[in-house]
Amino acid sequence: MEPLSLQVLVVVTWSFLGFQWLFHRGSPWVSQHLSKGFLRLSPTQRTEWNSRAVSTVHALVVGLFCLYIYIFDEPIQKDPVWGDATLVKLNVAITSGYLISDLLLMFTSWESIGEKYFVIHHFAALYAYYYVLSQGILPYFANFRLLSEFSTPFVNQRWFFHMLGYHKLSKPSLVNGVAMAFAFFLVRIAVIPGYYSHMYSVFGTDDFYKLPLGGRSAWVISSVSLDVMNIMWMRRIIRGCLKVLHSAWSRKAGTEMETRKTD
Repeated sequence: MEPLSLQVLVVVTWSFLGFQWLFHRGSPWVSQHLSKGFLRLSPTQRTEWNSRAVSTVHALVVGLFCLYIYIFDEPIQKDPVWGDATLVKLNVAITSGYLISDLLLMFTSWESIGEKYFVIHHFAALYAYYYVLSQGILPYFANFRLLSEFSTPFVNQRWFFHMLGYHKLSKPSLVNGVAMAFAFFLVRIAVIPGYYSHMYSVFGTDDFYKLPLGGRSAWVISSVSLDVMNIMWMRRIIRGCLKVLHSAWSRKAGTEMETRKTD
């Protein structure tokens, strides 16, 4: 296995330490000053609150950087397998530091935030990212996967609203719920055909056969594993969204009926 460069290790380490600081110090301080509801949460709920706050910060930082790379980084567009991966490696290193930090938090606070599917997700991603960081391979595909982070803030905001006592049929919750379902579908499900079509176009080429066997396996296995979980989560989101929208429609219809009776 190829060793990681000193620069990569430095970025991963600082990313890990930064997200640990955000969880233990940054999020609690900001949350208690911005939301009085935070102080009413139980210790277990505060743990998950801080975990989700850190998750949102990571998603916004990495997602925006990823979008910049996707639009402006021409080398990886021209050569998605062996193109200059400098910016992609920086973004992946930041994400790897976050994933390691989140795994540590899950293992040390399993009753509060432990989730087996997230553990599988994190290890699958780290397995693939190792090859990006150590050998700079497949930068386009690694960056493309990070676009999925744009759905994370909406998922976390749904939980924040619930903890703050917002009714699931309140306008903020409904708007965020629909936005969450749309964003999740757009960046995690709708892109699947295009992603695998691009992957298929690389198979059998000279660039593909230059990839180490471990790199090919990591690419395929992690991609399939992550997308299976995305489809499972999308199914749960759609069911929940339709249930809430049906309840909102029924509530509105009932209110209109009562109004007519009163009139």
